[in-house]
Amino acid sequence: MSKILPAPWLSLFLLVFWLLLQNSVSFGLIILGAVFAVLIPLYTHRARDFSIRVRKPLILVQYAVLLLIDIIISNFNIAAVILTPRRKIKPALFEYPLDITGEVPITMLASTISLTPGTISAELGRDGRSLLIHALNVHDVEAVKRQIKERYERRLQEIFQC
Repeated sequence: MSKILPAPWLSLFLLVFWLLLQNSVSFGLIILGAVFAVLIPLYTHRARDFSIRVRKPLILVQYAVLLLIDIIISNFNIAAVILTPRRKIKPALFEYPLDITGEVPITMLASTISLTPGTISAELGRDGRSLLIHALNVHDVEAVKRQIKERYERRLQEIFQC
């Protein structure tokens, strides 16, 4: 049974969440939700192999709130760039040196960068010590690097002590 349903509580949560998102209950939606609730934990089981030890959970909450605020502000900034046709954009592709170590903290930083509109983590360096980042509108690459270091990477170092 554990091979088919490796995380029963997660599967139950996914099924309930799916039905809440649909805002209705029908036989077809229950079947489709059940299929997703079984397949998603099966597909993502390898992610549970990584042990995550959060050393400072309050800073993690602060990080999540900061990220949410940055996502909202970035949405407005990108909307301004798109809606202002005469405004010149300066895209940039740059390498960001990493101070953090560990697969989970680096993944969180790369995901944070990609979640913020206007930036995306394109590639992790072969040595695992840098990220290739594309930004839609950058006037000063060094300022963007400092901002990432201060706002995100420093906090991740505190959260995971890496």
